[in-house]
Amino acid sequence: MRGEGSGLALTTFEPKITAIIPAYNCRGLLDHSLPPLLQMKRQGEICEVIVVDDGSSDGTAETALSLGAQVVSCEQRRGPAHARNQAAQVSLGEILWFVDADVVAHSDAARQILGVLNNHYAAVFGSYDDAPRARNFFSQYKNLVHHYYHQKIRGDVSSFWAGCGAVWKQIFLNVGGFDAVRYPRSSVEDIELGYRLKEAGGRIRHVPELQGTHLKVWTSWKLLTSEIRDRAIPWTFLLLARGRISDELNISVTERFRAVLAWTLPFSAALSLTGVTPWWTFAAFLSLAFAASLELFALFKRRNGMAFALGAILFHQFYYIYSTVVFCFCWIIVKVASLKPSSATLTEDSESGLSVPIDKV
Repeated sequence: MRGEGSGLALTTFEPKITAIIPAYNCRGLLDHSLPPLLQMKRQGEICEVIVVDDGSSDGTAETALSLGAQVVSCEQRRGPAHARNQAAQVSLGEILWFVDADVVAHSDAARQILGVLNNHYAAVFGSYDDAPRARNFFSQYKNLVHHYYHQKIRGDVSSFWAGCGAVWKQIFLNVGGFDAVRYPRSSVEDIELGYRLKEAGGRIRHVPELQGTHLKVWTSWKLLTSEIRDRAIPWTFLLLARGRISDELNISVTERFRAVLAWTLPFSAALSLTGVTPWWTFAAFLSLAFAASLELFALFKRRNGMAFALGAILFHQFYYIYSTVVFCFCWIIVKVASLKPSSATLTEDSESGLSVPIDKV
């Protein structure tokens, strides 16, 4: 059957699912993430589990084979986008289920995927659960924020997430798969794929019940590097190139309002400290910022207590501030590039992670 007006073929029979895991030097992670998938295979819920060894040097391929997965090996590291594309080409399933190597899928994940994709959808994705394994501050903060944003959305979306997301194989191939040239390392290749799926007429659904436990350990440096270099900068250029910003996830209108509130904090603090305004001015804006993120604060508190919740909400205000700075920085670059006679378009520099005018590459 075809999605109405989409031109994208969708089948109605019980399809086969191929689980695809891109892996680079993550031998220890596979001991946790592969067993649930292999159990689903034994139960007949998925037909194969393919691990793509992206040029690892730690025995990742050998570990995957010993656990019972199929292995596709890349001679050199080319990033998860390329790895997923390689597996898609040799997969047997009609559905491609992408799972990160550091995600332990819940036991009902395959059933959640089938329930949606058999109902006229091109793709589906879920979220991390609210119980990340790593207990340090930044791991808990990062994973709970991701869980919060993904659990807030319901129904059809315009994006995609490859941490635990599935798509019909034929539709995936029809739109060209992940853009491995533009995204040679883990970045926003899944979001960009989602935009192309949507533009091709496919429907994408987020399912809150489709979840996995995240194993990654985040440090402050890893978090900021990933958030700014690998996410905020390329995502902003992608949004600016599209000419529109979706009202969903962490770029929704509500989130933009919260970012404005976050920016009042350093200014009101400076004014209060210099005596220009009374002390309670800063306290009032801080209270407003906390009130605007009360649901997130409640999640932080429920999972890790009051002290963590207070620290995490304060750090989240910093997230709003640096995200706004990145957006403005990218916007200026785009505006300057548009003033040049060559009308240069933007492409991503694979070395720096920044998008630059294409005639300067």
